[in-house]
Amino acid sequence: MRNTTWTENRRPSRTFVAVLGWFAIFGCGIFGLSILIADFVVPEHNWISDTISDLGAGRYAAIVDIGLYAFSAALISVALLAAHIHPGGTRWSTGTVGFAVLALIVFLVGARNEYGDRDTDGVVIHIYLVYALGLLMAFLPWLMAENAERVSRMTGRILRFLSALWAVSAPVFFFLPTSIDGIYERYLGLIACSVVVLMARLFLRHGRQTSSEAGRDSPREISRHSTEAAG
Repeated sequence: MRNTTWTENRRPSRTFVAVLGWFAIFGCGIFGLSILIADFVVPEHNWISDTISDLGAGRYAAIVDIGLYAFSAALISVALLAAHIHPGGTRWSTGTVGFAVLALIVFLVGARNEYGDRDTDGVVIHIYLVYALGLLMAFLPWLMAENAERVSRMTGRILRFLSALWAVSAPVFFFLPTSIDGIYERYLGLIACSVVVLMARLFLRHGRQTSSEAGRDSPREISRHSTEAAG
């Protein structure tokens, strides 16, 4: 049985959806690539024991910062798409705002440069940003899952799974020995990127569905709609 789309009275811009959808996926790719490059460039870095925050401090901070900004832009793309293709409901509205806030948090993490070097000057907010990021990543996939299932049942189920997986996994990070917290943080980053890529693919799929439905309108239906509009 064909999955239904969200909107009946208006169709989203296919170009807008395609550009932002692929940009979100690209942003996640840049984020992962920046971490991989930093792993090789930063001297005496151990990717198992040293965290991404350690990479983001010091001489080569710009490499990770670029990745964080790209991921922040990917989150903004998801928020814009969620607002553009809005099926209704409080959960979806909350999730849309949540992705925008999450983008701001990720941007601030990169811009503040407080991680990994034991800053004490001024107000240090890094740990609070991390807590806020953790909470949002636990709830956002769950908030979007119900309406996501209207386009793809499997996508909705995976979003719920990722929400639960993050909720269980993220708190563990604060109790891990420093000898393995680096690789564990990368595992959490993979979950976060999976959520963004999954949402981007959901929007791309919805854009294709609505475009396909538009192409199946018969000349008689188009003429009827035109007559009704003129009347």
